[in-house]
Amino acid sequence: MRYVASCSFGKDSLATILLARKHGEPLDEAVYCEVMFDKTISGEVPEHRDFIYTKGIPALEKMGIKVTILRSEKTYVDLFTGRVTRGPKKGMVRSFPVCGKCYVQRDCKLRPIERYRKTLPPDTVQYIGIAKDEQARLLRLGGDQKISLLEKYDFTEQDAKELCQTAGLLSPVYEFTDRGGCWFCPNAKQKELRHLYDHHPDMWNRMLELQAIPGKVSEKFDRKRRFSDIDALFRQEDACNEAAGKAA
Repeated sequence: MRYVASCSFGKDSLATILLARKHGEPLDEAVYCEVMFDKTISGEVPEHRDFIYTKGIPALEKMGIKVTILRSEKTYVDLFTGRVTRGPKKGMVRSFPVCGKCYVQRDCKLRPIERYRKTLPPDTVQYIGIAKDEQARLLRLGGDQKISLLEKYDFTEQDAKELCQTAGLLSPVYEFTDRGGCWFCPNAKQKELRHLYDHHPDMWNRMLELQAIPGKVSEKFDRKRRFSDIDALFRQEDACNEAAGKAA
């Protein structure tokens, strides 16, 4: 049998690997799938990508854990600019993924992982980083081939975070968010978007460029707003803060 850990290099997946090492659980490799924005720009928040390649992967390899990196041939931009091929919206630009039905996660992450899984022995056991206080997600695991070591060793999400912090393997993204995800994710919280706006204007501007493409299926980045609406909000906040600073 082979034992594989799914690893995003977030707190839960890294804590899973640390627990496996601590308790002598069998572990043959860690599998990481990197979603790409385009052919050269990662979908990871830059601080997290730097952490993965300069700290996370070297740390696992130092532990003797093989790290397999997967990528889809398709990128976010490929999918965004693709054309609808049938139905009433045929010929339109596919545009932003729908919250809860993310074609980017499906095509750029789940499918490469599934293709790789098919190359492994059928009895391979997969460690999934789901904490004991995520009961809804745990109930969806099902079967004996997907195991949560966090549940087995009674670890909450906070416990996982503290374990990674103690090991010096906590991603810097947790300084401004409590979740992982692509920097163009429609589920991104306001503070994540503000971080992107403040610290990565080049990426922010790429999203505005995509927003400007005509003939899209949807103009909305998330359930309620266009990306340009979010940009206008942040610009207004900056203007108000600047005016307040001058008044003081």
